[in-house]
Amino acid sequence: MKSSLLNMVLSLGIITIIAAALLAGVYTITQKPIEEAQLNKQTEAVSAVTPQFNNNPVAEMVEITPEGETTPVKVFPAKMDGQLVGAAVESYSLAGFSGEIRLMYGFDADGNITGYEVMSHAETPGLGAKMGEWFRSPEGNRNVIGLNPATTNMTVKKDGGDIDAITAATITSRAFLDALTRASKAYGQLKEAN
Repeated sequence: MKSSLLNMVLSLGIITIIAAALLAGVYTITQKPIEEAQLNKQTEAVSAVTPQFNNNPVAEMVEITPEGETTPVKVFPAKMDGQLVGAAVESYSLAGFSGEIRLMYGFDADGNITGYEVMSHAETPGLGAKMGEWFRSPEGNRNVIGLNPATTNMTVKKDGGDIDAITAATITSRAFLDALTRASKAYGQLKEAN
């Protein structure tokens, strides 16, 4: 084939169409397994962070926009024999060092934190990524589990709060606690509605 502008444009066009078709095919094949994996991760996180329940919190999920916010969070009410015993709240913060972080927080009927799971983040490995364990550690004032956001200043000590920031990852710590505060507000609104 003679090297000319028309031949180069045609070759590039054909390659682009083939690549687009292959990408569309891969997307179609992987879309359902990815969605199922995300649902399983969400279901497991709800079970891991909430008090014991006998309903289906995932099926009863509601979206609540916390007061003063514009974006809703997902709230998964945990009930025992029809009585609200707590909830899991999938919250977020856009203030992470590398952008958005998503976490699942659990609360009991009194609003105490019963657990949390990191759903997604792009924080620095070895620093910000430590949030998965840092805020469970009994050392210092790190552990948020058992605390009640209504009675505890859920900000880092550097900002006048009660919680120790991750060493060398204060921005991630602020984002974690920002998402926690958002989740707590949404859970409070759920309790008021019930």
